[in-house]
Amino acid sequence: MKHFIALVHKDHDSAFGVSFPDLPSVFSAADGEDDLVANATEALRLWSEDEVLPVPSSYEEIVSRDTVRDELAQGAFLIRVPFIEDDSRVVRANVTFEKGMLDAIDAAARERGLTRSAFLASAARKEIEAA
Repeated sequence: MKHFIALVHKDHDSAFGVSFPDLPSVFSAADGEDDLVANATEALRLWSEDEVLPVPSSYEEIVSRDTVRDELAQGAFLIRVPFIEDDSRVVRANVTFEKGMLDAIDAAARERGLTRSAFLASAARKEIEAA
């Protein structure tokens, strides 16, 4: 899984703005701090549908850039944004659950019209991207 470093800006009368030093044309915004990573992850995913994402720069490479240091000096801060690449390959995995949990998973998947695998993959993606 890749992680991109994003720069978060906040003016006193605006939403949070998110930009990516590695991807100058990718932007995101969020009204609250709790939505920063989820919205930034979505921006990466949408952009990657049409473009190939580069190898992410390291934290050290990002903070060594003069433009980033200037932004940080003006009050911006950095966040780490996870990116799970979509891959058409399907891999079978054997997992073990307590019976009650498996029943709850199957019920939740049925309610959403999903297979057990699709439900677990969706839940895992949400958990990873929210971290």
